[in-house]
Amino acid sequence: MPKGSAALAELTDWFHRLPGVGAKTAQRLAYYVLTLPVEQAQGFADAILSAHEKIHRCPKCCDFTDSELCGVCAAPSRDTSLICVVETPRDVIALERTHEYGGVYHVLHGAISPLSGVRPQDLTVAELLKRLDDGIVREVIMATNPTVEGEATAMYLSRLIKPLGVQVSRLAYGIPVGASLEYADEVTLLRALEGRKEL
Repeated sequence: MPKGSAALAELTDWFHRLPGVGAKTAQRLAYYVLTLPVEQAQGFADAILSAHEKIHRCPKCCDFTDSELCGVCAAPSRDTSLICVVETPRDVIALERTHEYGGVYHVLHGAISPLSGVRPQDLTVAELLKRLDDGIVREVIMATNPTVEGEATAMYLSRLIKPLGVQVSRLAYGIPVGASLEYADEVTLLRALEGRKEL
């Protein structure tokens, strides 16, 4: 940054802190914001502050909402005996796009990762277990990501939930549509075989 551009450097730094935003993209975004009319820049800043003030975690599923309950938990048509456990609110959006799932969700807000200092108590595990107290839930679907952290989280939760008499299942995953078998690694092929179903 040229000398005398402390404000621009600070703005760039804030964009660079966003996940997935590299140094060049951060700089490009900072310069773009500078080209906005003052009213639009103020609107952008107000939208960020408003989101922080109005959006909170749903008291049932821990997803983000600006209402008392999120849209899924508030819908009477949803099957509350089926809970799909996901890592982030973005995962809820992805599953809802299928228009096939009729149960409810539970958002962990992360995955267990000792190397990153994320422990079970840093997630919404206690809130999930509390939801199982009333005896309504018959199945919990583990939809954590197929990563080391996601698998560890799914196994940890499974060990806590199974003794409660609740069925625990895992999303099937394996070969993506349009992929060739020759390019799939051994673990992916194994998961695909394990998740096979009758035609």
